[in-house]
Order: sequence, then C-alpha cells, then structure tokens
Amino acid sequence: MTLEAFKDFVKTGKPLDTEEIHRFMDLMSGEARKLTFRLNSAYHTPEETREILSELFGKSVPSTLRVFPPFYTDFGKNIEVGENVFINACCHFQDHGGVTLGDGCQIGHNVVFATLNHFLEPEKRKMTYPAPIVLGKNVWVGSNATILQGVTIGDNAVIGAGAVVTSDIPANTVAVGVPAKVVKNIFTAASTQAARRSGLLRLD
Repeated sequence: MTLEAFKDFVKTGKPLDTEEIHRFMDLMSGEARKLTFRLNSAYHTPEETREILSELFGKSVPSTLRVFPPFYTDFGKNIEVGENVFINACCHFQDHGGVTLGDGCQIGHNVVFATLNHFLEPEKRKMTYPAPIVLGKNVWVGSNATILQGVTIGDNAVIGAGAVVTSDIPANTVAVGVPAKVVKNIFTAASTQAARRSGLLRLD
C-alpha cells in the first residue's frame, strides 16, 4: 500500500480492518517513532526542529512553524499546518485520519489529537475507523485538552484547558468542560461591526 492510497482510503471513513492496512500502519508507526525519538532525545535549534518535522510530515513545513519538543505521533504523514502555528511541549498527534491546523493556531502543553476511534461492540472493538480533525485560523487550544475524531473547530475559537472536544465548535466561541460546551462568544472587530449593522448589538 502506498501513502497516497492510504490517505484516499481514510477519507472514506471505513474501518481500517485489512491485513494490508495493518502492515502499512505498523511500518509507518516504526518510521514515525524513529524520527520522534531523534527529535525528542536532544536539543535542536528551531531550524533543525523544522527539518526533522519536514521529514516526519513528508513535506516542507512553514518557516513560521514553532514546535517545543517533545512531540509525539504514531503516523505523521497526515498533518497539515498553516503559517505562524505554535505547538507547545508533549503534544500527541494520532493523525491517521488527518489533522489540519489553520494559520495562527496555538496549541498548549500535552494536547491530544485523536483521529481514530474503536467500535463499542466487544467483538469489533479491536478495529478502528478514521475521521479528520480540522482547526480553523487563530484557534487556541489550552493545555491537556483532547480533540476527538471528526471535530471541526471554527476560526478564533478557544478550547479551555482539560476540555474533551467531541463535537464541532463554532467560530468565535469559548468551549470548556467534558464534553466541551460553548460558554461564551468572542466578539471580533468584524463581528461587532456586523452585529451593529444588523441591529443585533446596541450600545445605547
């Protein structure tokens, strides 16, 4: 199986249940561990860190990406990052189903991105199935949060520390808790002007 064939397959959301897929995942996991062990075992300059991450991701990462190791992934080849992204220490990317971080995202310590899930039925529980995680622009994820498969988080949203995000979070909101719930709206300059024009926001 090729990398592109695997990426095409996970887009279907079907279970990863064939011997060919399992062999490919084991192979890729071994390669990812080799690179993350190298990344995490010694100090590297930001430039050296990006070089290793480019090898891990299978493509050049933006020169504006900043990552504080240790960084963990058991795949690595299905991560997309925009410009000016910051990832703090001890984050875990289970990216088989795809993880996308938009421009300006800030990821706190020990955040987990989990794009695989197991079936509830005991006889099928060893099987996994994928779904992508997508973060829009300027999303801030607090320390120890967990983002689960199939979740989309809108632009400018904030995910509180320790939250477990199980469903989509709208843009310009703050979500906290287990499971994460929206508790506050964030009024940007553009959204405030739009609200004033529509008459939804009055200051008198």
